[in-house]
Amino acid sequence: MEIFSAAFEHEGLIPVKYTCEGRDASPPLAWSGVPAGTKSLALVVEDPDAPDPAAPEMTWVHWVLYNIPPGCGGLPEGVRALPAGTLEGLNDWQRTGYGGPCPPVGRHRYFHRLYALDTALPDLRQPPRARLAAAMHGHVIAQAALMGTYRKWK
Repeated sequence: MEIFSAAFEHEGLIPVKYTCEGRDASPPLAWSGVPAGTKSLALVVEDPDAPDPAAPEMTWVHWVLYNIPPGCGGLPEGVRALPAGTLEGLNDWQRTGYGGPCPPVGRHRYFHRLYALDTALPDLRQPPRARLAAAMHGHVIAQAALMGTYRKWK
């Protein structure tokens, strides 16, 4: 399974428009190679370099989606209408939806992690990443990651 974006290459720079310094719109994402037997997909976007990549203290969660239909080949830029059945979790701003890169200092890495699951998950009522991870435990049949970097310009 592979996840990629037309907006940036793996390990490349995330364009400003997908960050807090731009439109803060989600980047276009696409995936392929979803394995047979996949019942749903989950997507988590996170920054393991918070607050400072020289001394990271936590992983900051930017976006949590689950129960994405396995036949869905991706998400458009600035997605507003999620695929039917897709549910949202809470990011670390304690809200649903995408929150773009906004590092306080240094160049951070942003991982877009896609998980193929052998089940559709119950409605977890806007779970944070940890609760989603617990629900996914034992159900992940494949995973893929796209990593982009960003450093504030201002």
